[in-house]
Amino acid sequence: MTADAAFSDAARWYAGLPTMYGSAAALITDPAGQVLLVKPNYRDYWSLPGGIMEHGEPPHEACAREVAEEVGIPITPGPLLVVDWAPPAGERPRSAVSFIFDGGTLPDPGVIRLQASELDAYRLVSPGEEAAGYLPPFLLDRVQAAVAARGRGQAVYLPAAGPCGCPPGR
Repeated sequence: MTADAAFSDAARWYAGLPTMYGSAAALITDPAGQVLLVKPNYRDYWSLPGGIMEHGEPPHEACAREVAEEVGIPITPGPLLVVDWAPPAGERPRSAVSFIFDGGTLPDPGVIRLQASELDAYRLVSPGEEAAGYLPPFLLDRVQAAVAARGRGQAVYLPAAGPCGCPPGR
């Protein structure tokens, strides 16, 4: 098949494009600036509330859906804070793009209702050393970049320089 034929057959052309995985999460803080983390029961490490985007779902809608499902808080995601790209690694055969949106300030953590089928706990932690005790390095980088981006009012792009060395499924 010639290059011209490949471009004229839209279905074949789209089928041949590379694909990637996408996730969306929210940076939610309390009035003191502590960050809301959740402990998935299917991972060894903590994370921000959020998850995998469904087929055709825009990142901001995935963020709102996942936050509502995981912690029972309806949000309208605010500005995009972080876009993080990671190459295929470990068991993950495709690149992954992660979006973090501003999830606002939570004045009362008593409204949190954990999704028992996926989450074991939640914590509000400082974004510095305390967060480092809960998050793997790649997630700590995202959280700290999100906090800084919120403060500056400008989104951050975190491209991986090579194999991330992160846990499978990053």
